[in-house]
Amino acid sequence: MSLAEIRHYCGLFAIANHPDAAQLTYLGLYAQQHRGQESAGICSVDGEHVIRRAGLGLVTDAIRAEDLQQLKNPCAIGHVRYSTTGSCRDENAQPLLVTASIGQVAICHNGNLVNAASLRHDYEEHGHIFTSTSDTEVILHMLTDKHYAHKPDSLASVLREICGSYSLLLLYPDRIEAVRDPSGNRPLCLGKLGGAWVVASETCALDIIDADYVRDVAPGEIVTLSATGELSSRRFVEAEQCRPAHCVFEHVYFADPSSNVFGDNVHLVRKEMGRALAREAPVPEGDLVVAVPNCARCAALGYHEESGIPIGRGFTTNHYIGRSFIQPTQSIRDLTVRLKLNAIPGSVKGKRLVVVEDSVVRGTTTRAKMNSLRTAGAREIHLRVASPPIRHACYYGIDFPNREELVAHQRSVEEIARYLEVDSLAYLSRDGMLAAARTANNHFCDACFSGDYPIPIDPEFQKDAFERHQLRFFNGEGDLSVQDTDTRSK
Repeated sequence: MSLAEIRHYCGLFAIANHPDAAQLTYLGLYAQQHRGQESAGICSVDGEHVIRRAGLGLVTDAIRAEDLQQLKNPCAIGHVRYSTTGSCRDENAQPLLVTASIGQVAICHNGNLVNAASLRHDYEEHGHIFTSTSDTEVILHMLTDKHYAHKPDSLASVLREICGSYSLLLLYPDRIEAVRDPSGNRPLCLGKLGGAWVVASETCALDIIDADYVRDVAPGEIVTLSATGELSSRRFVEAEQCRPAHCVFEHVYFADPSSNVFGDNVHLVRKEMGRALAREAPVPEGDLVVAVPNCARCAALGYHEESGIPIGRGFTTNHYIGRSFIQPTQSIRDLTVRLKLNAIPGSVKGKRLVVVEDSVVRGTTTRAKMNSLRTAGAREIHLRVASPPIRHACYYGIDFPNREELVAHQRSVEEIARYLEVDSLAYLSRDGMLAAARTANNHFCDACFSGDYPIPIDPEFQKDAFERHQLRFFNGEGDLSVQDTDTRSK
């Protein structure tokens, strides 16, 4: 699939009390490059001064060898980003760093603050100057505001005033603070590497540096990592006030298959989604199960195992092209998709294909891929989607704020099938998806599928999000029509 823009979906990493903190942060960000490709940054601290290095592009582009030498300190935080609230510009690269009366503080953010616009407006009315267009900067202004700065726990006081979906890392001269919102919408985990504590968005980042997973940061929790390796925890919202709403799209698409997210291994969840899809939407005379790379491979394997239909490759993948849905403009995304996937005529010619996709948003790239299979000689194409139809906007960090752009909005499955030019189309049911992803006591946000928004959304925020989305496209960065915009391409 390929998404246009609105909010944060990023990767976080932090480590405290390790002599190679910056180098390990670099590796942790590299392991989470799939979560953002437009900018990367690292901040480290020597006990007195916070140093920042950040830039546009991949981790390998934004952080150079000489930067790592300058960042060589025992505590560090890092961030990979694709443009969401705020465009792809140097000043929006994170971590953001300020020097104020409270001292230096740097911040990384994965998520979206649904009340950021009103908070920012209030601060601008009182003369505050913002240097970025990111909603994250609002938190820094609040932390340095004397109303909060002089409270016994200024961070907790600020967190009680912001609303939305967020995981945060904050770096002070003497400590790192890791925060997860009361809904636990974004994943955030704790690990241990010798005497060092590690925090990451996904466990795959722990694996790459040989850190041991300890636990997830709890919803509504602030975890403090000292420069000398001590860990302490406090809550800014009591546990009984937290309503878990884990983003199910982590399992559907975003997270790496090797990661454990919300208590489940992503690969196994996706494979079970594929199994459920095969039970719900069989293709009795199918000749070959084909995945649309890369994320649908797990679901396709499950479909194959449940149905008994052989599995094979229908596309070649150019591994040197990044995840195209994270690219900044629609035209670049379209070109990236064409570079990345090519149908294999020798594999698909004359066959009745069961094509497994993880999700379909706008539909144009999916249609292009189905057409390429048809051109390569496929006899029939039966598209099976391992998630329900996306019919609603997401305001918590995923790139579809305008439901008018969604191919499933006010269209039946049969109408979508005709648009995609496939012989048949079926989606996994909502119950099938949630059953595959459900761990004991887990609760998921599936608002993009169901329209049930667990975190309240202000109507003015919805209007503002849509207008900013339109402005981006009318500035020449895409096309608002469903026919000419994309789903997510891998």
